Amino acid sequence: MARTKAADYDEKRNLIMEKAAQLFARDGFAGASLSSLAEACEVSKSLIYHYYPSKEAILYDLMAGHMEELLAVADEIRESGAVGEEGFRAFTRLLLTRYTGAAFKQKVLLYELNSLPEAQRDEIVQKQRSLIEYVESLLAGAAPEAAKNKPRLRAEVMLYFGMLNWTHTWFRPKGPVSRDEVADMAANATLRALK
Repeated sequence: MARTKAADYDEKRNLIMEKAAQLFARDGFAGASLSSLAEACEVSKSLIYHYYPSKEAILYDLMAGHMEELLAVADEIRESGAVGEEGFRAFTRLLLTRYTGAAFKQKVLLYELNSLPEAQRDEIVQKQRSLIEYVESLLAGAAPEAAKNKPRLRAEVMLYFGMLNWTHTWFRPKGPVSRDEVADMAANATLRALK
């Protein structure tokens, strides 16, 4: 007979993800242990194994989940019908909203990709490429002339992500510059560079 799923299964799994993100961001994937994760979750190590077969499986789930949240931003903008400059500005604001509050996940994604087995790493990279290609399409609509130079467009997109991806290191939601202002600054800098 199959084992039934506990009523708090999703809650416990989310707790493991939250604590793993904090732990991997603080200690690095190699420096973190399942014992320290179990301690942070206030559960037994065997309970961690009930949810995940390995530390690598936790890392993959953490990265894949974070990338799905970021790709959902593109889906939301697509569904809104916003394209070109309007879509790019809306995407930038919404993306930065997702980054805010996900600093640990973002740091793990930036620093620990090579800790995944190759097949899983390739899946995450493909998700990242999908996001990059979506932003390229928005910018191509906003600046059609600039879009004719594909290598330059790709470089601008990568610089754009460079601006946003590292906000977890310095941006403070209660600071003197709002999240939307930062998003607009990044969008404006990219659009000016293309035009």
